[in-house]
Amino acid sequence: MENWTLIEYFYHWEKEKPNEVYLRQPFGKVWKEYTWKEVGDNARRIAAALQDMQLPMGSHIGILSKNCVHWVMADLAIMMAGYVSVPFYPNMTAEQLKLVLDKSDCAALFVGKLEEWEQQKEGVDQNLPIIRFPHYENNSLINEGKNWDDLLQQFDPLPKGHIPQLDDLWTILYTSGTTGTPKGVMLPFGSATKLLQNEREHNNLTIFQQGDQRFFSYLPLNHIAERIIVESASLFTGGTVSFAESIDTFAQNLEAVQPTLFMGVPRIYTKFQMAILEKIPVLNMLLSTPIISVLLKKVLRKKLGLSQAKILLTGAAPTPESLHKWYRKLGLPLQEVYGMTENCAGCTLMPKVQYKQGTVGQLLPNVELRIDQETQEVIMRVPWQMVGYYNEPEMTAKVIQEGWIHTADQGSLDHEGFLSITGRVNDNFKTSKGKYVVPNPIEMQFAHNYLVEQICIVGIGIPQPIALVVLSETGKKLERNDVFKQLTPTLDKINQTLSRFEKVKAIVILNEEWSVSNNLLTPTLKVKRQAIHERYHQHYQQWYDQQHAVIWAENQTTEKMIKA
Repeated sequence: MENWTLIEYFYHWEKEKPNEVYLRQPFGKVWKEYTWKEVGDNARRIAAALQDMQLPMGSHIGILSKNCVHWVMADLAIMMAGYVSVPFYPNMTAEQLKLVLDKSDCAALFVGKLEEWEQQKEGVDQNLPIIRFPHYENNSLINEGKNWDDLLQQFDPLPKGHIPQLDDLWTILYTSGTTGTPKGVMLPFGSATKLLQNEREHNNLTIFQQGDQRFFSYLPLNHIAERIIVESASLFTGGTVSFAESIDTFAQNLEAVQPTLFMGVPRIYTKFQMAILEKIPVLNMLLSTPIISVLLKKVLRKKLGLSQAKILLTGAAPTPESLHKWYRKLGLPLQEVYGMTENCAGCTLMPKVQYKQGTVGQLLPNVELRIDQETQEVIMRVPWQMVGYYNEPEMTAKVIQEGWIHTADQGSLDHEGFLSITGRVNDNFKTSKGKYVVPNPIEMQFAHNYLVEQICIVGIGIPQPIALVVLSETGKKLERNDVFKQLTPTLDKINQTLSRFEKVKAIVILNEEWSVSNNLLTPTLKVKRQAIHERYHQHYQQWYDQQHAVIWAENQTTEKMIKA
């Protein structure tokens, strides 16, 4: 089993426990369950349909869908048929989709559970073969292409699936485009195998020691973290994967599943926290009462859907220390992870028994890492890293130098092997005073204020930086004077920690939410700094000149101020 690929693990479980449940899809309060045998039957029939297209071995097959049982079945079918999966973010615009479809040379496309297909399909070539998933209620009705259920009737199961080599290309994952055009990261089958075998050998997460694993899938499956921590880990462990039906049912789906492993970005954990505090404003006082505290923690963990979670992961963005403390108080320690698509999401992990504030954990075994003395860039090398960017040799040569990945992240490494990420090499900007400002650590401090949903520190062309802020739902419900009273102390406290040239002059509250559709966020909801700058830079000086701590931008030309 040591050198098995993901699809070989599936063949194993399909044979060893055919009648046990592998995938679970909610439809309202009803869960439709698929056994390993049923999943295999579906995947083998679709694999036969793919092979019937007479595509060359190694052809690229796209997947455009939100997470669902058919996403995983399609992925398995692609592997069984001897092809390469190229999954895309389900919230892409037509323009973004056309770009990655053209770059990736997809020979066919699975289209499934989507909300904006009517707009997205404008980015798909009419000659591209499409296989559409069965319809998911409250999602786009898709009429293009061949129907999944019809193909199940038309084709017999592929009797013997393809067995790839570790060096064969497994998938091409397109980055979200935070710093520009998305790049297609080529990962061989050996990447997932080597990373998960590293976990099996060293028990960093103890994922192989927890018995039957229950996974909950909701983060985009085309993102490397979900692809490894949920899909790949489920195939390695033989665990069960349950899906979220929608944003509206997310909480009840999670509560029903009670997964043994849960992964979330800080924003998700913050939303959990805010939902509880709104319902129980005196929670902190109750938690300080011993008898009530024990019972309350148990109830809250179950209500959150995390009562059985042995592994709770957080990553993709810095997690505020206050959030760590709050969850530890509930008996739910969060473990930071740090990785990127280029290293198959495997670089560091926060030990559960040795939490270290301000870091993203310790290096995983077999990770080599060094910090560039001049730029503080994190440079690393692992056995499971990418082979390069698809059709972009110059970019590949820039990022991989002498076998080392240049991450473009800035950081520091302490004597215990704990890594701190301090920013991005290209995020730093120069004010009109000629001083360089590193925005990430400043933004991180604002994350402690629950009124701040989105933030970007800017300042090119003005003497001091300013903070562009989009309020959270809680903040939007407050009167402006109340918002001012809560944000001003936060600003004062943060500025006390900063050098003179870094001090934030003002908070500018925008009335425009940053989203994928207005091109201010990537599909992974990361801020696109250059796009933010292009959108607002003409107003920097006008905002800077106002002698107020908090400024409301009614639009991009008119502002109302609350006086300090």
